[in-house]
Amino acid sequence: MNSRTGWTRASLAILVGVLCVAFTLSLSAQVQTTTTTSKGQATVTTEVKQGEIVFVSGNSVVVKMADGSLRHFDNVPDSARVTVDGQQLGVHDLKVGMKVEKTITTTTVPETVTTVKSVTGKVWFVNPPSTVILTMEDGKNQEFKIPNGQKFDINGQMVDAWGLKKGMTVTATKVVQAPATVIAQQTKLTGQMPPPPPPPPADVPILVVEEVAVPVQVAQAAPAPALPKTGSELPLVGLLGLLSLASSLGLRTVRKGR
Repeated sequence: MNSRTGWTRASLAILVGVLCVAFTLSLSAQVQTTTTTSKGQATVTTEVKQGEIVFVSGNSVVVKMADGSLRHFDNVPDSARVTVDGQQLGVHDLKVGMKVEKTITTTTVPETVTTVKSVTGKVWFVNPPSTVILTMEDGKNQEFKIPNGQKFDINGQMVDAWGLKKGMTVTATKVVQAPATVIAQQTKLTGQMPPPPPPPPADVPILVVEEVAVPVQVAQAAPAPALPKTGSELPLVGLLGLLSLASSLGLRTVRKGR
């Protein structure tokens, strides 16, 4: 008798174990789940960063920020673009001295994700407060774990796991609300070419000449040089005598001719 009873209990335990495995495998296919998302008011923030390019080599760029700090951007992708005077420039078009401005617009939207799981079936077995086996609309039995505080709707009346009886048609609903935040960022990069270099100085400078009157000084005649002490007036006297003699001879000749 005892052996027969032990065998019966063992068979029942095996049967219940097989049923539980079968119920667990088909559980996810029978629960109806709906998910809705409600959005709150969006918040938009804008951040502007300015700087000047001080070094460019290949895909490496160094920018001096407005606060004086240096930021090194290495391996800038060729697909990156900077809007300068309406044109899209790549990293290889950047020049030292170019002013750049990065505008970051961040949009934050709060959301609430509501997940509703519902199941309807007839109680086949209940083990309060942890599990219940329901017979579903397709005639299959499924085991469900009962969450803490779970209520069941029985003909419009809410009861807990201890109020369930075999044969009752119950509907269980689980609602989970989870807050979420969706953040989207939009980046706009603009630039300004460096100013042109100053023009070179003219080859010939322009000079302003002013005329200044200079007083004229009259030069005094230099005195005649004095004769040397060794000079004499005797030759001059002899020359005068010679001229007088010649004049006398000339006058005498003229008188004789008359």
